[in-house]
This record gives sequence, structure tokens and C-alpha cells, in this order.
Amino acid sequence: MAENNPLDERQVRLQKLEKIKAAGLNPYPEKFDKPNSLIQAKTLKEGTKVKVAGRVMTKREMGKIAFYHLQDLSGKIQIVFKSDKIGQEPFKFLSKMVDLGDFLGIEGKIFTTQKGEISVLADKYVFLGKALRPLPEKWHGLKDPEIIYRQRYLDLLMNEDSKRIFEFRSNFIRAIREFYWQENFLEVETPTFMHRATGATATPYKTHNNALDIDVYLRISHELPLKELIIGGLEKVFELGKAFRNEGVDPSHLPEHTHLEHYCAYWNFEDNIRFTEKMIDYLFAKLKISQKMDLVGRDEKTHQVDWSTPFKRINFIELLKHDTKIDIRKYTDAKSLLKDLKKAQIEFEGMSEMGLAGLIDNLYKKVSRPKIINPTILYHYPKYLQPLARINDDDKNIVDQFQLVVNGWEIVKAYSELIDPIDQKERFNEQLKAKASGEAEVMESDEEFIIALEHGAPPISGWGLGLDRVVALLTGQTNLRDVVLFPLLRPIEQENEKARKPENK
Repeated sequence: MAENNPLDERQVRLQKLEKIKAAGLNPYPEKFDKPNSLIQAKTLKEGTKVKVAGRVMTKREMGKIAFYHLQDLSGKIQIVFKSDKIGQEPFKFLSKMVDLGDFLGIEGKIFTTQKGEISVLADKYVFLGKALRPLPEKWHGLKDPEIIYRQRYLDLLMNEDSKRIFEFRSNFIRAIREFYWQENFLEVETPTFMHRATGATATPYKTHNNALDIDVYLRISHELPLKELIIGGLEKVFELGKAFRNEGVDPSHLPEHTHLEHYCAYWNFEDNIRFTEKMIDYLFAKLKISQKMDLVGRDEKTHQVDWSTPFKRINFIELLKHDTKIDIRKYTDAKSLLKDLKKAQIEFEGMSEMGLAGLIDNLYKKVSRPKIINPTILYHYPKYLQPLARINDDDKNIVDQFQLVVNGWEIVKAYSELIDPIDQKERFNEQLKAKASGEAEVMESDEEFIIALEHGAPPISGWGLGLDRVVALLTGQTNLRDVVLFPLLRPIEQENEKARKPENK
């Protein structure tokens, strides 16, 4: 049997739409009072009167009785229609005019069928919305990633697991905010448009403001404005919002991602380590998550991850020395490190064009990071890897920074902030020199931030978390697109054009 053509079915549904209108019914009414969710209705005693509504997901007719399933956010319930109960004309309308995907409002009573299924016996119904296109085939689920990411509404309708992931994400964000409020942090908002793309080492998106006739950048970080607020006397601040980086797309990177940052006056990075562990304990308890879970790692094998605190701590420099036999403290230039990497037969893409900071960062990402499974605090980073971090009091070659790494993913970066304006200016100048020498990933200077620091700043520790990554880990996903409702894709026209072009031979 040939499959139905969705476009042909759309024409049939359009004809039904006109018939509904001709019968004097509004196919898209204004509202419906819905005091009961479908799952709530299932908990009520038999004989209880209910008003429910939802989308028609299944329909089965047997003479003068019909069995439908409606779905709302809470779940599904069976609706039983009898022609002698709702009337012959309304029953006929159901059969001829209502399709899968349409919306109905129901008034009736809770009862249990002979097969033991809690259902609603309809006294009457109201037509609430006509679907002009058919839903995907339900019984096989929605599997096509292109449709899942491009038409997320279909994914949410057809895949219960996806719906639960995004409910979890919403609950996670609410719990995060509650934790900060409990800890007396102020939630703030800082600009998305920036004069300079700084606060991180990433390629920015550039645009133009017509009214002011200036070029601006979409922020790659929230960092510098938040530190200026600490200078202004707001001692505990946090911001949850989007950051934008014009970089490649892979399972752990997206060009638009949800970023969480907080800054606290009078703290150092050790305070932030303890705060991180306290936050993790709170979230797992609040969201009722087991601290032991099985996750698929970068090696595509399943590992048990234990989020119990306190987390293991590893010196970053000693980790690289253990994994590569290379002591990165001995190097002051990229040339000598590159020579020794090649001698050790360690290679990664673009290494010949990288500066010292780029080589060390990518060495860690290739050799050490994939091996870290359980939540681990890495600390003691070389000074040149973090231009905004405070130099350690005991070793002037390292900064007081840590990262939390879980299952090969970096999810938190934090450090004691550099508040010395003279030192900060020198660090920015070093970055400019690195850029002039060909280093691609450097941090842009910001003179306005230097001026802010010159007005005086207390000790500060700042902290940033990739929210998409944490949600992916806690829901067992291996691709950030699966926890972002609308990930960036090519326009469908370009995607179709690309598919039509023959591959280059």
C-alpha cells in the first residue's frame, strides 16, 4: 500500500476546514476553561465530573462508540464517545471532521473501562483547533535528527523523552536561581551588544547599529560588566543569559549557548570551589537526582560518574606532566614546545600556527581532558592561559584558577580575579603582542575596564558555567543540540540546495 502524501492530506484537511466553517463553527475558538490536566483527571474518583482538553493522538471507532486519546503537557488519557450520549450529529462530526492532531475540549465523567483503563466518558465536546498537516508516524517515534532539530514542536509531541528533558531544563534553571537567592546573590542583566569582544578568547559575531552608526559585537562572555558591578558595590551578583561565539559546531560546542556567571566580593577561588560543591549538593537534592549515573564518554563507552562531593583535585601542570612527560613550566616560547611535542609524537590540528598558550590548551584537550570521568577540580594554571586571573602569591608563574571537568567536558571555569589595574593593562598588552605575532585565540583589550579597576576593586572571585553542558550531562545526552530547543541550523532552502549539488570528485 502506498503511503499517504502529506500534501494530499493537507488538501483533504483544508476541505474539512471549509466544511467546519460552513457549519457555523469556529475552527479556532478563543479559549477553553481547562481546570484539570489529563494526568490530574486520572487521579480522581469514578463519577467525578471533569473538563479536560488536549491534542488528538489516536482515534478508533467501533460503530456507535469511539475511543480517542488526548495529550497535554502532563500526559495522555482515553476519551470514550458514545453516540447516544453526545448525540448522533456530534458523533458523526467526530468521525468525519476530526483528525489526528486536532484539539478537543471535553466535559464528562471519570470511569474505568472493562479493560481497566481510567478514561473520561464524554458528555459533550468542543472543537478547539484544526491541524492542517498530519503528525509523524507515532508508533515508530520521530527519529530523523533534521526534523527533530528543525521542527522541535514535532519532537516534543512525538517523543516523550525529549519533552521530559526540556521540563528538566526548566526545573534546573529554577533551582539554580533559588540557590542563588538563598545565598543572597542579586540577579542582574548586562549588555548583549559590546564595544569590544572580550572576557574570553573566542571569535565574536559583529554587527552594526544604525542609530549610533557604530559596529558592535555580540558578547562572548558576561565577565567584565559583572566585575564592574562589583566595583560599584554590588557584592554578590549573577547573570543567566546567552553568549555567542562564532566558532565550529560539535557535540560540546554551539555558537549560541546559555551561560551562567557569578562574582563575589572578598572571595578567592578556593571559596568558589566550596561554593560549587555546595551548589551541586543542593541541585541534586532539590531535583531528586541520584549522584551516581551512567554516562557515555568521549570514547563512546559507558562510565559510571559519581557526583558526590568533595570533588577530586588535580594540579593542571602535574596532570600534563604525568600524561605527556612534558613539564610545561620549562617553556617560554611556542617554538621549543612544538619541537618537543613532535619529538613525543603528539600532534593536533593547527599546532604549527599556535602560540604557547594555544599549544598547551590544545595539548590538554587532546591528551588529558578526555580521560577525566568523575567530577574533578583542576587548578594551578600557567599565567599566560588566563589573562584575567590573579597571580598566585607563592608562584608568580601560575594563576589562582580552577576548572570543573566531568566526563571529558569542562563545565565550570573560575578564578581569583585580577584587580590590579597596572598588571591587567600589562596582560592585555601581552595579548596584543601575541595577536600581532599570529596567535589566533587572544583576549581583546578593554580600556574602559582598566579605568573601572583604577577606581578601586575589592578582592573578587568569578565563576562561569555552561548550562547546556550541565543539562546534557544530567540527562544523559551526548550532544548539546538535544538539550537546546532551537539549535542554529542552515535555512532549509540552503540545506536543500546543498543536498541537490553533486559531491566534488
